Amino acid sequence: MTLLSLIELWIGRIGGAGILLCLAIIFFGIFKGIRRFDSTPQQKYIWLLRSPLFYLVASAAFFWFCWQIWRPLPFSPSLPVRVVSLIIGTPLLFTGIGLILWGRFSLGSEYFVSTGRQAALFSDHRLITSGAYALVRHPMYLGILLVGLGGLLLYRTWTMVFISLMYFGLRVRARREEEALEPAFGIQYHTYQDSVPPWFPKIRLSEAKITKSKNN
Repeated sequence: MTLLSLIELWIGRIGGAGILLCLAIIFFGIFKGIRRFDSTPQQKYIWLLRSPLFYLVASAAFFWFCWQIWRPLPFSPSLPVRVVSLIIGTPLLFTGIGLILWGRFSLGSEYFVSTGRQAALFSDHRLITSGAYALVRHPMYLGILLVGLGGLLLYRTWTMVFISLMYFGLRVRARREEEALEPAFGIQYHTYQDSVPPWFPKIRLSEAKITKSKNN
């Protein structure tokens, strides 16, 4: 085995362990949230979000599908392409894992899950605007996108193509969540929306750099 292959192997293993850790922490939060969840009954499809069976079946189907399509993409990258993929894919993958974990821990006890059709809040829900949520409004979803893109470069499987394309579905889920948060928190949430971007962090230049740029 070449040195490059060995590096790819261990980065892949560590990345896989990080992804499994994210999933374990997320599932722990979901089942913990089910016990606390007492949202109003008039919300549509609320029974799905309150059913442990729903999460078990949906998760089993998701993992089965990902396992079935864990097949290499139909090309063999050259040595330079593998090196570039490793250099770009590694920080993308681990930044994504970090964002997922940071977002999850930033939410703390306010964490729960939504679907493309429904997002619900706890009766005493608090709006979280600190931690990862001071950077972007949907850090965990951004993290999933980065994991997909980084994994695509590192693992080069159809599963990672699927994970990357999940971004478009996550945008729908994000919209459902914002539709639930807006009426619940009103002006507080609108202020948060105005100051924090939904997906990608703002690039803030210091006043000194801005002044220097104008002078030039």
